[in-house]
Amino acid sequence: MEQGKQGIMVATQNPIEQLQARFKELENGFKLWLSKQSLPVEAAVVTTTSAAQGAAIGAFMGTLTADASSTFPTPPPNAALNPQAMASLKQAQALSGGPFVQARNFAVMTGVNAGISCVLKRIRGKEDVQSSMAAAFGSGAMFSLVSGMGGPNQAANAVTSGLFFALVQGGLFQIGQKFSQPPTEDIHYAKTRNMLHNLGLQNYEKNFKKGLLTDNTLPLLNDSALRDVRIPPGPRLLILDHIQRDPDLKEKRGSRN
Repeated sequence: MEQGKQGIMVATQNPIEQLQARFKELENGFKLWLSKQSLPVEAAVVTTTSAAQGAAIGAFMGTLTADASSTFPTPPPNAALNPQAMASLKQAQALSGGPFVQARNFAVMTGVNAGISCVLKRIRGKEDVQSSMAAAFGSGAMFSLVSGMGGPNQAANAVTSGLFFALVQGGLFQIGQKFSQPPTEDIHYAKTRNMLHNLGLQNYEKNFKKGLLTDNTLPLLNDSALRDVRIPPGPRLLILDHIQRDPDLKEKRGSRN
């Protein structure tokens, strides 16, 4: 009987959800390990991994702009171009470079941003708009220097790019803080949510809410009620068996009968 229940549980679990749960478990384990490391080690790991992700994104985008870079002519060494025109040409070439160029640019942007954010978060103990803007400033300045987008005065252009990145990042951070309200947990389904999670049937929480089957209705549940909210036979058996075995729910069911 117990093996049959386990078979039903396995059958009701989505392989994609199992993979996502496994990935989440590995991610949490990695974060836990990283939090125990020294600041230099954590900053180095975060910077490296973020730079690798940025390089992959940049390489992909570079394949889309590789043909565009060939449309910009390369002036002869002795061409009489004024500094402003030369700077504009370099900016266009930097933004339309091939996979290698874009991989380098994106690696610098994401790596520097993540590294500075990591250091500031460890030192200040929080992640706020000031830290976000500081990381974006460093990211923008390094991008300007590495990509070759600067004009005759690269230092001034790096500062300008850093300020632009910081303002944009600060605005996005504030917007995100305003609209990303943490989801409020419905206290009327706390026991129900815990039961479904333990049974591996968390996908059916929406069925309970749709049928207004709150925690107070758990001792009263029967096969008909679960069928009305379109829960399949296998999960229904597991839920009813759990209610029968739970001492607290079993006692409430008996007192109401």
